Amino acid sequence: MHTLFIVVNVDWFFLSHRKDVALAAKEDGWDVTIVTADTGRMQDIAALGLKTINLPMSRSGMNIREELGTLDFLRKLYKREKPDVVHHVGMKTILWGTLAAKFAKVNGVVNAISGLGGFFAEDNKGLLSKILPAVLRFSHHRRNLLCIFQNNEDKVLYVKNGIITEAQARYIKGSGVHLDEFCYTPEPPVDKLRVILTARMIVEKGIFILTDAAEKLRPKYGDKAQFLLVGGIDDHPGAITKEQLAKVCDGEYIQWLGYRTDVKELLQSCHIVAFPSYYMEGLPKSLIEADAVGRPIITCDSVGCRETVIDGYNGYLIPVKDVDALVEKLDILLSDGELRRKMGCNSRKYAEENFSIDVVIERHLKIYSELIGK
Repeated sequence: MHTLFIVVNVDWFFLSHRKDVALAAKEDGWDVTIVTADTGRMQDIAALGLKTINLPMSRSGMNIREELGTLDFLRKLYKREKPDVVHHVGMKTILWGTLAAKFAKVNGVVNAISGLGGFFAEDNKGLLSKILPAVLRFSHHRRNLLCIFQNNEDKVLYVKNGIITEAQARYIKGSGVHLDEFCYTPEPPVDKLRVILTARMIVEKGIFILTDAAEKLRPKYGDKAQFLLVGGIDDHPGAITKEQLAKVCDGEYIQWLGYRTDVKELLQSCHIVAFPSYYMEGLPKSLIEADAVGRPIITCDSVGCRETVIDGYNGYLIPVKDVDALVEKLDILLSDGELRRKMGCNSRKYAEENFSIDVVIERHLKIYSELIGK
Protein backbone atom coordinates (compact mmCIF):
# COMPACT_ATOMS: atom_id res chain seq x y z
CA MET A 1 0.00 0.00 0.00
CA HIS A 2 1.36 3.42 -0.95
CA THR A 3 1.40 6.17 1.68
CA LEU A 4 0.08 9.69 1.16
CA PHE A 5 0.60 12.63 3.53
CA ILE A 6 -1.70 15.63 2.99
CA VAL A 7 -0.18 18.63 4.78
CA VAL A 8 -2.53 21.55 5.45
CA ASN A 9 -2.02 24.61 7.66
CA VAL A 10 -5.11 24.13 9.88
CA ASP A 11 -7.64 21.37 10.51
CA TRP A 12 -10.77 23.34 9.58
CA PHE A 13 -9.33 24.26 6.18
CA PHE A 14 -8.65 20.59 5.47
CA LEU A 15 -12.24 19.72 6.34
CA SER A 16 -13.68 22.43 4.09
CA HIS A 17 -11.29 22.12 1.14
CA ARG A 18 -9.50 18.73 0.99
CA LYS A 19 -11.59 16.20 2.93
CA ASP A 20 -13.23 14.65 -0.14
CA VAL A 21 -9.93 14.17 -1.94
CA ALA A 22 -8.41 12.45 1.10
CA LEU A 23 -11.37 10.10 1.53
CA ALA A 24 -11.34 9.23 -2.17
CA ALA A 25 -7.60 8.47 -2.00
CA LYS A 26 -8.21 6.20 1.01
CA GLU A 27 -10.95 4.39 -0.89
CA ASP A 28 -8.59 4.09 -3.85
CA GLY A 29 -6.13 2.13 -1.70
CA TRP A 30 -3.82 4.81 -0.34
CA ASP A 31 -2.70 4.86 3.30
CA VAL A 32 -3.63 8.49 4.06
CA THR A 33 -2.34 10.68 6.91
CA ILE A 34 -3.39 14.28 7.48
CA VAL A 35 -0.68 16.54 8.91
CA THR A 36 -2.27 19.76 10.17
CA ALA A 37 -2.45 22.17 13.10
CA ASP A 38 -5.10 21.19 15.64
CA THR A 39 -7.47 24.09 16.36
CA GLY A 40 -10.11 21.81 17.85
CA ARG A 41 -11.26 19.98 14.72
CA MET A 42 -8.61 17.26 14.59
CA GLN A 43 -11.02 14.82 16.22
CA ASP A 44 -13.46 15.39 13.34
CA ILE A 45 -10.74 14.32 10.89
CA ALA A 46 -9.93 11.21 12.92
CA ALA A 47 -13.65 10.37 13.02
CA LEU A 48 -13.53 10.05 9.22
CA GLY A 49 -11.09 7.15 9.59
CA LEU A 50 -8.05 9.20 8.59
CA LYS A 51 -4.74 9.16 10.45
CA THR A 52 -3.69 12.51 11.90
CA ILE A 53 -0.48 14.22 13.01
CA ASN A 54 -0.47 17.61 14.72
CA LEU A 55 1.57 20.20 12.81
CA PRO A 56 3.46 22.81 14.89
CA MET A 57 3.05 25.79 12.58
CA SER A 58 1.82 29.36 12.86
CA ARG A 59 -0.23 30.35 9.82
CA SER A 60 0.92 33.96 9.79
CA GLY A 61 3.78 34.08 12.27
CA MET A 62 7.20 35.34 11.21
CA ASN A 63 9.31 34.22 14.18
CA ILE A 64 12.32 32.66 12.48
CA ARG A 65 12.95 30.18 15.30
CA GLU A 66 9.36 28.91 15.11
CA GLU A 67 9.50 28.77 11.31
CA LEU A 68 12.70 26.75 11.30
CA GLY A 69 11.13 24.53 13.96
CA THR A 70 8.31 23.73 11.54
CA LEU A 71 10.83 22.91 8.82
CA ASP A 72 12.78 20.61 11.14
CA PHE A 73 9.60 18.89 12.35
CA LEU A 74 8.55 18.07 8.77
CA ARG A 75 12.06 16.97 7.78
CA LYS A 76 12.24 14.52 10.69
CA LEU A 77 8.69 13.34 10.07
CA TYR A 78 9.29 12.64 6.37
CA LYS A 79 12.62 10.96 7.05
CA ARG A 80 11.08 8.72 9.71
CA GLU A 81 7.79 7.82 8.00
CA LYS A 82 9.03 7.78 4.37
CA PRO A 83 5.73 8.67 2.67
CA ASP A 84 5.53 7.86 -1.04
CA VAL A 85 3.77 11.15 -1.83
CA VAL A 86 3.35 14.34 0.16
CA HIS A 87 0.69 16.85 -0.86
CA HIS A 88 1.26 20.37 0.51
CA VAL A 89 -1.64 22.84 0.55
CA GLY A 90 -1.03 26.57 1.09
CA MET A 91 2.07 28.73 0.85
CA LYS A 92 3.45 28.16 4.35
CA THR A 93 3.25 24.38 4.10
CA ILE A 94 4.65 24.51 0.56
CA LEU A 95 7.56 26.71 1.67
CA TRP A 96 8.74 24.49 4.53
CA GLY A 97 7.27 21.16 3.42
CA THR A 98 8.96 21.15 0.01
CA LEU A 99 12.32 21.95 1.59
CA ALA A 100 11.78 19.19 4.14
CA ALA A 101 10.82 16.73 1.40
CA LYS A 102 13.98 17.56 -0.52
CA PHE A 103 16.21 17.11 2.53
CA ALA A 104 14.41 13.84 3.46
CA LYS A 105 14.48 12.56 -0.14
CA VAL A 106 10.72 11.99 -0.36
CA ASN A 107 9.78 10.16 -3.56
CA GLY A 108 6.95 12.38 -4.85
CA VAL A 109 5.73 15.89 -4.04
CA VAL A 110 2.60 17.71 -5.16
CA ASN A 111 2.03 21.31 -4.15
CA ALA A 112 -1.43 22.88 -4.33
CA ILE A 113 -1.12 26.60 -4.99
CA SER A 114 -4.45 27.74 -3.56
CA GLY A 115 -3.70 31.45 -3.89
CA LEU A 116 -0.39 33.23 -3.40
CA GLY A 117 -1.77 35.51 -0.70
CA GLY A 118 0.54 38.43 -0.04
CA PHE A 119 3.81 36.68 -0.85
CA PHE A 120 4.00 37.88 -4.45
CA ALA A 121 1.99 41.08 -4.06
CA GLU A 122 3.68 44.01 -5.79
CA ASP A 123 3.45 46.19 -2.67
CA ASN A 124 4.94 43.52 -0.39
CA LYS A 125 8.40 44.78 0.52
CA GLY A 126 9.01 42.34 3.36
CA LEU A 127 12.19 40.30 3.64
CA LEU A 128 10.34 37.00 3.19
CA SER A 129 8.84 38.16 -0.11
CA LYS A 130 12.37 38.85 -1.37
CA ILE A 131 13.90 35.52 -0.40
CA LEU A 132 10.82 33.38 -1.07
CA PRO A 133 11.33 32.93 -4.84
CA ALA A 134 14.94 31.85 -4.29
CA VAL A 135 13.96 29.33 -1.61
CA LEU A 136 11.17 27.96 -3.79
CA ARG A 137 13.49 27.65 -6.79
CA PHE A 138 15.88 25.57 -4.69
CA SER A 139 13.22 23.34 -3.13
CA HIS A 140 11.31 22.76 -6.37
CA HIS A 141 14.40 21.88 -8.42
CA ARG A 142 14.00 18.13 -8.15
CA ARG A 143 12.50 15.11 -9.88
CA ASN A 144 8.93 13.96 -9.36
CA LEU A 145 7.44 17.28 -8.25
CA LEU A 146 4.18 18.69 -9.63
CA CYS A 147 2.24 21.86 -8.82
CA ILE A 148 -1.53 22.19 -8.98
CA PHE A 149 -2.79 25.64 -9.95
CA GLN A 150 -6.34 26.95 -9.69
CA ASN A 151 -5.80 29.85 -12.07
CA ASN A 152 -3.42 30.69 -14.90
CA GLU A 153 -1.96 33.83 -13.26
CA ASP A 154 -0.43 31.86 -10.39
CA LYS A 155 1.11 29.39 -12.82
CA VAL A 156 2.62 32.21 -14.88
CA LEU A 157 4.19 33.70 -11.72
CA TYR A 158 5.78 30.38 -10.80
CA VAL A 159 7.15 29.79 -14.28
CA LYS A 160 8.25 33.42 -14.70
CA ASN A 161 10.17 33.28 -11.40
CA GLY A 162 11.90 30.08 -12.48
CA ILE A 163 10.38 28.03 -9.66
CA ILE A 164 9.00 25.32 -11.95
CA THR A 165 8.85 24.47 -15.64
CA GLU A 166 5.67 24.32 -17.69
CA ALA A 167 5.91 20.52 -17.61
CA GLN A 168 5.53 20.51 -13.83
CA ALA A 169 2.25 22.45 -13.85
CA ARG A 170 -1.19 20.87 -13.53
CA TYR A 171 -4.51 22.72 -13.55
CA ILE A 172 -7.54 21.94 -11.37
CA LYS A 173 -10.24 24.59 -11.26
CA GLY A 174 -10.81 25.05 -7.54
CA SER A 175 -11.56 22.68 -4.68
CA GLY A 176 -14.82 21.52 -6.20
CA VAL A 177 -18.35 21.40 -4.83
CA HIS A 178 -20.93 18.67 -4.30
CA LEU A 179 -23.50 19.76 -6.85
CA ASP A 180 -26.20 17.57 -5.31
CA GLU A 181 -25.62 19.10 -1.87
CA PHE A 182 -25.20 22.70 -3.04
CA CYS A 183 -28.18 22.32 -5.35
CA TYR A 184 -29.86 25.06 -7.33
CA THR A 185 -32.24 26.97 -5.07
CA PRO A 186 -34.54 29.76 -6.36
CA GLU A 187 -34.08 33.03 -4.52
CA PRO A 188 -36.39 33.34 -1.51
CA PRO A 189 -39.44 35.64 -1.47
CA VAL A 190 -38.56 37.73 1.57
CA ASP A 191 -39.28 41.28 2.67
CA LYS A 192 -35.66 42.36 2.33
CA LEU A 193 -33.10 41.56 -0.34
CA ARG A 194 -29.96 40.02 1.09
CA VAL A 195 -26.44 40.64 -0.19
CA ILE A 196 -23.89 38.28 1.33
CA LEU A 197 -20.10 38.15 1.56
CA THR A 198 -18.49 35.00 2.99
CA ALA A 199 -14.79 35.20 3.82
CA ARG A 200 -12.30 35.50 6.62
CA MET A 201 -12.52 39.02 7.99
CA ILE A 202 -9.39 40.36 6.27
CA VAL A 203 -9.11 43.86 4.77
CA GLU A 204 -7.90 42.54 1.40
CA LYS A 205 -11.01 40.41 1.06
CA GLY A 206 -12.85 43.65 0.29
CA ILE A 207 -14.90 43.81 3.48
CA PHE A 208 -14.77 47.60 3.75
CA ILE A 209 -15.27 47.99 0.00
CA LEU A 210 -18.65 46.31 0.45
CA THR A 211 -19.62 48.23 3.58
CA ASP A 212 -18.72 51.53 1.86
CA ALA A 213 -20.89 50.53 -1.10
CA ALA A 214 -23.71 49.59 1.24
CA GLU A 215 -23.59 53.02 2.88
CA LYS A 216 -23.80 54.72 -0.51
CA LEU A 217 -26.87 52.63 -1.27
CA ARG A 218 -28.51 53.20 2.13
CA PRO A 219 -30.68 56.15 1.03
CA LYS A 220 -32.30 53.98 -1.65
CA TYR A 221 -32.25 50.54 -0.03
CA GLY A 222 -32.02 51.18 3.73
CA ASP A 223 -35.41 49.60 4.35
CA LYS A 224 -35.31 47.17 1.40
CA ALA A 225 -32.01 45.34 1.71
CA GLN A 226 -29.51 43.84 4.14
CA PHE A 227 -25.77 43.32 3.75
CA LEU A 228 -24.43 40.27 5.59
CA LEU A 229 -20.75 39.66 6.38
CA VAL A 230 -20.09 36.01 7.18
CA GLY A 231 -16.71 34.89 8.49
CA GLY A 232 -14.54 34.71 11.56
CA ILE A 233 -11.78 36.90 12.92
CA ASP A 234 -8.40 35.77 11.58
CA ASP A 235 -4.75 35.93 12.65
CA HIS A 236 -3.64 37.26 9.26
CA PRO A 237 -1.63 40.52 9.36
CA GLY A 238 -4.50 42.23 7.54
CA ALA A 239 -7.15 40.89 9.91
CA ILE A 240 -10.06 43.13 10.86
CA THR A 241 -10.86 43.48 14.56
CA LYS A 242 -14.25 43.14 16.23
CA GLU A 243 -14.04 46.83 17.11
CA GLN A 244 -13.53 47.78 13.46
CA LEU A 245 -16.48 45.64 12.42
CA ALA A 246 -18.66 47.18 15.10
CA LYS A 247 -17.99 50.63 13.62
CA VAL A 248 -19.28 49.68 10.15
CA CYS A 249 -22.10 47.31 11.14
CA ASP A 250 -25.34 48.60 12.61
CA GLY A 251 -26.75 45.13 13.26
CA GLU A 252 -29.66 45.57 10.87
CA TYR A 253 -28.86 47.04 7.46
CA ILE A 254 -25.22 45.89 7.69
CA GLN A 255 -24.62 42.82 9.84
CA TRP A 256 -21.57 40.79 10.80
CA LEU A 257 -22.68 37.22 11.51
CA GLY A 258 -19.26 35.88 12.50
CA TYR A 259 -18.02 32.37 11.75
CA ARG A 260 -20.87 30.13 10.61
CA THR A 261 -21.22 26.45 9.77
CA ASP A 262 -24.48 26.94 7.85
CA VAL A 263 -22.99 28.73 4.84
CA LYS A 264 -25.05 26.69 2.39
CA GLU A 265 -28.29 27.73 4.04
CA LEU A 266 -27.15 31.35 4.18
CA LEU A 267 -26.36 31.31 0.46
CA GLN A 268 -29.76 29.80 -0.26
CA SER A 269 -31.43 32.55 1.76
CA CYS A 270 -29.64 35.39 -0.04
CA HIS A 271 -30.25 37.11 -3.38
CA ILE A 272 -26.79 38.40 -4.40
CA VAL A 273 -23.23 37.38 -3.55
CA ALA A 274 -20.66 40.20 -3.45
CA PHE A 275 -16.94 39.51 -3.09
CA PRO A 276 -14.81 42.57 -3.96
CA SER A 277 -11.55 40.87 -2.95
CA TYR A 278 -8.13 42.16 -3.98
CA TYR A 279 -6.34 39.35 -2.13
CA MET A 280 -4.31 37.09 -4.41
CA GLU A 281 -6.94 34.35 -4.39
CA GLY A 282 -6.55 30.83 -5.71
CA LEU A 283 -10.17 30.20 -6.64
CA PRO A 284 -12.53 31.18 -3.82
CA LYS A 285 -14.61 28.25 -2.63
CA SER A 286 -17.30 30.66 -1.45
CA LEU A 287 -17.86 31.77 -5.05
CA ILE A 288 -17.90 28.20 -6.37
CA GLU A 289 -20.62 27.42 -3.84
CA ALA A 290 -22.52 30.59 -4.79
CA ASP A 291 -22.42 29.48 -8.43
CA ALA A 292 -23.73 26.04 -7.50
CA VAL A 293 -26.63 27.40 -5.45
CA GLY A 294 -27.53 29.71 -8.32
CA ARG A 295 -26.79 33.24 -7.24
CA PRO A 296 -25.58 36.20 -9.29
CA ILE A 297 -22.06 37.22 -8.24
CA ILE A 298 -20.30 40.57 -8.21
CA THR A 299 -16.56 40.18 -7.78
CA CYS A 300 -13.31 41.76 -8.91
CA ASP A 301 -11.62 41.20 -12.23
CA SER A 302 -8.60 39.86 -10.37
CA VAL A 303 -6.61 36.68 -9.82
CA GLY A 304 -8.83 33.72 -8.97
CA CYS A 305 -12.07 35.66 -8.66
CA ARG A 306 -12.54 36.12 -12.40
CA GLU A 307 -12.52 32.34 -12.84
CA THR A 308 -16.01 32.14 -11.30
CA VAL A 309 -17.86 34.79 -13.32
CA ILE A 310 -18.49 35.52 -16.98
CA ASP A 311 -19.17 39.25 -16.98
CA GLY A 312 -22.80 39.96 -17.86
CA TYR A 313 -23.71 36.24 -17.91
CA ASN A 314 -23.85 35.10 -14.29
CA GLY A 315 -22.75 38.31 -12.61
CA TYR A 316 -20.35 41.20 -12.98
CA LEU A 317 -16.59 41.70 -12.83
CA ILE A 318 -15.57 45.08 -11.45
CA PRO A 319 -12.19 46.85 -11.13
CA VAL A 320 -10.24 46.27 -7.92
CA LYS A 321 -11.03 48.68 -5.04
CA ASP A 322 -13.71 50.45 -7.11
CA VAL A 323 -16.52 51.21 -4.68
CA ASP A 324 -18.55 53.16 -7.25
CA ALA A 325 -18.46 50.25 -9.71
CA LEU A 326 -19.70 47.95 -6.96
CA VAL A 327 -22.49 50.40 -6.11
CA GLU A 328 -23.54 50.53 -9.75
CA LYS A 329 -23.72 46.74 -10.19
CA LEU A 330 -25.43 46.19 -6.84
CA ASP A 331 -28.05 48.78 -7.78
CA ILE A 332 -28.72 46.98 -11.07
CA LEU A 333 -29.23 43.60 -9.41
CA LEU A 334 -31.13 44.89 -6.39
CA SER A 335 -33.63 46.63 -8.66
CA ASP A 336 -34.14 43.83 -11.21
CA GLY A 337 -35.47 40.52 -9.91
CA GLU A 338 -35.78 38.96 -13.36
CA LEU A 339 -32.11 39.69 -14.10
CA ARG A 340 -31.08 38.16 -10.76
CA ARG A 341 -33.00 34.98 -11.51
CA LYS A 342 -31.58 34.73 -15.04
CA MET A 343 -28.01 35.24 -13.85
CA GLY A 344 -28.60 32.80 -10.99
CA CYS A 345 -29.63 30.06 -13.43
CA ASN A 346 -26.51 30.81 -15.47
CA SER A 347 -24.36 30.51 -12.34
CA ARG A 348 -25.70 27.00 -11.77
CA LYS A 349 -24.94 26.03 -15.37
CA TYR A 350 -21.42 27.41 -14.99
CA ALA A 351 -20.89 25.38 -11.80
CA GLU A 352 -22.10 22.19 -13.48
CA GLU A 353 -19.67 22.73 -16.34
CA ASN A 354 -16.63 23.65 -14.23
CA PHE A 355 -16.73 22.87 -10.52
CA SER A 356 -17.97 19.32 -9.90
CA ILE A 357 -16.17 17.67 -6.97
CA ASP A 358 -16.07 14.42 -8.96
CA VAL A 359 -13.79 15.98 -11.59
CA VAL A 360 -11.54 17.47 -8.87
CA ILE A 361 -11.17 14.10 -7.15
CA GLU A 362 -10.44 12.26 -10.40
CA ARG A 363 -7.66 14.70 -11.32
CA HIS A 364 -6.05 14.50 -7.87
CA LEU A 365 -5.97 10.70 -7.95
CA LYS A 366 -4.42 10.81 -11.40
CA ILE A 367 -1.65 13.13 -10.12
CA TYR A 368 -0.93 10.86 -7.12
CA SER A 369 -0.67 7.87 -9.44
CA GLU A 370 1.63 9.80 -11.77
CA LEU A 371 4.02 10.49 -8.89
CA ILE A 372 4.39 6.79 -8.02
CA GLY A 373 4.90 5.85 -11.66
CA LYS A 374 1.51 4.29 -12.39
